[in-house]
Amino acid sequence: MTSQWEYLLKNLGEWQGSFTRFSLQGEFIEDTPTIVSLEGRENNTKVRQVVRRLPPNLPPKDLVLEYTSLSRSLLFFENGAFSQGSMQWGPFSEFGAEFGLIEGDRRLRLVAFYNSDSKFDKLTLIREKLAGSTTPERPLLTVEQLVGEWHGEAVTIYPDWRSPDTYLTHLQVTHLDNNRLEQKLTFGDRTITSLAMIKGSILHFNQSDPPVQILLLPDGASYNCPLEIKPRQRFLLEMGWLISPTRRQRIIRSYGGQGEWSSLTLVTEKKVTQ
Repeated sequence: MTSQWEYLLKNLGEWQGSFTRFSLQGEFIEDTPTIVSLEGRENNTKVRQVVRRLPPNLPPKDLVLEYTSLSRSLLFFENGAFSQGSMQWGPFSEFGAEFGLIEGDRRLRLVAFYNSDSKFDKLTLIREKLAGSTTPERPLLTVEQLVGEWHGEAVTIYPDWRSPDTYLTHLQVTHLDNNRLEQKLTFGDRTITSLAMIKGSILHFNQSDPPVQILLLPDGASYNCPLEIKPRQRFLLEMGWLISPTRRQRIIRSYGGQGEWSSLTLVTEKKVTQ
């Protein structure tokens, strides 16, 4: 993937936003305003990143990083979307990942961690826009916005840099009653049907293996993950972003049965029916 560095450069600019911590139930904990600047240097052969945190009533805190190459735990898509994180899950060790999606002058990122007991432990949502942008944030994602038929295209890339795979997807989300939602996902020749219990801003898929939950978050964001990772179970971590009432992106970090990071997928979807 000789273009990975070029894809990183799609993230250049001064991104103004905030790091917002949420509980595992999606409840607001704290918000810290931030300015994240990424600057290309020496004909864009180097990138300098400055993360400035602006905690209320405290001096700013800067973290400065410089890059001349990319980590193997990090992959980018052509539009600048990316994910980085642990390449291997294992018991008794901390584990986590970051996701990033870009749409015009807006960027959405999310960072999630599991503790040494392999339980979902921390979640930070990062909502950003380029300096001078007037594009508004979207409100909290709702179940009603997800209901309908979605047609999409998925691109899967791999840590070993083999050729990407591209395929069509079909997602049908049905609101069965006030407490239940059915999701039917078709890709290639596979169809996966799952049932969720709705509890406020959380969708509980308790019959999945492993059981997972989807948190509905501000700015049209969502996060899909298992609450606990167990040995010999495949699992995935997914951030979604409802960009408009009929357009959505999802970025998915998949792990195999031995806990190894196996692939990264970007899905771009359009709602065709309510």
